[in-house]
Amino acid sequence: MSADLKSLVTDLARRARAASHPLAVAPKARKNAALEKLAALIDASVFELLEANQRDLLSPEGLALAPAARDRLELNEPRLRQLAQSVRQVAALPDPVGEVLESWTRPNGLRIEKRRVPVGVIGIIYEARPNVTIDCAALCLKSGNASVLRGGKECFHTNTALAALVTQALHAAGLPGDAVQLMPTTDRAALLHLLKLDAFIHCIIPRGGEGLIRFVAENSTIPVIKHYTGVCFVYLDRAADPAMAEQITVNAKTQRPGVCNAAEPLRVPTAAADTLLPAVGRALAAKGVELRADPRAAAILAKAGLAANPAAAADFTAEFLAPVIAVRVVDSLEEAVAVINRDGSGHTDAIVTGDAAAAAKFQSAVDSAVVAWNASTRFNDGFEFGFGAEIGISTDRLHARGPMGLRELCTYKYLLTGTGQVRG
Repeated sequence: MSADLKSLVTDLARRARAASHPLAVAPKARKNAALEKLAALIDASVFELLEANQRDLLSPEGLALAPAARDRLELNEPRLRQLAQSVRQVAALPDPVGEVLESWTRPNGLRIEKRRVPVGVIGIIYEARPNVTIDCAALCLKSGNASVLRGGKECFHTNTALAALVTQALHAAGLPGDAVQLMPTTDRAALLHLLKLDAFIHCIIPRGGEGLIRFVAENSTIPVIKHYTGVCFVYLDRAADPAMAEQITVNAKTQRPGVCNAAEPLRVPTAAADTLLPAVGRALAAKGVELRADPRAAAILAKAGLAANPAAAADFTAEFLAPVIAVRVVDSLEEAVAVINRDGSGHTDAIVTGDAAAAAKFQSAVDSAVVAWNASTRFNDGFEFGFGAEIGISTDRLHARGPMGLRELCTYKYLLTGTGQVRG
């Protein structure tokens, strides 16, 4: 890496760290003013943003994207309006900074208070996801964190246009423009250097495919919050309402198949397979979903006149991100739980059942960030959780798990208040 590029990245991180100090103590009203201004700027800049997005879509990198990635890259007016609305929702959320988590007084009169504070500087590494530029900038800003954003080369023009609006909004509210920075290069060497700057950056959150996340985790000296894949299971229990089983399965798989909380494997117990599989399979096929089935499931589907391709072993642990679902019959709820804990990714899993005891057992035993009962896997989402937006969905266990909103972007510190106490 050239000395100039190394200097550019180091200076960018250093300036973000310097900006993080005044941002950490900025009043809520000023942060909210910046967010309201940003939302207004997005609404007023739809034409310019779509023009920048078209440059990315028509670039060689954009044209080479797989359909799911291209869908994430593409902006349109409704998506931009929704992006502006998500910023307004973040502005309307309670400010987590300064919240007292616990307080107590020791026998010697020393008062101890545990208070929520920003992490500091957060680096976001992402691919063809321009909405991340705004979602992460807004969440970091509201939670008092400076952020360094590094998007993929596929969305460089869109990200640059969006980041310019963020800087404009920060200045308009009297906040430091360096608090949110977009890396002005997509050079891989620059990213490698960024991942070593633990003196200035306190946390890295990668957003993208498994390859990107593994690259970041393996090369970073900064703590990384991650999820590698979204292998999300749907289990249709023997006490499932057939209409609900069909509705939830179809939504979880087809509402937006190219995202991490879309369903991939479907499991049905022997006791309910003959009843549930034909209707669910027919509904999925009607939506253009390819069924890949084990022998027992394939036989049931064939009896109902439905074609299913034989499933390979790898299909049952695959994140397809496409209209494909792997169907298997299991003998019991206990087997389903064991399979999910063995083959899943700890992201999101769902049970459809009218049996509250079965649901409680499933939700307790499945080791995932989100476990749903009679609801689609698609609800593992910061917006749907009421977070306004999300900075990512973590399948890690330390610091944060599941959709990460404002509170998950904070740490805490202890404040001690005494009356002259000294330790003997």
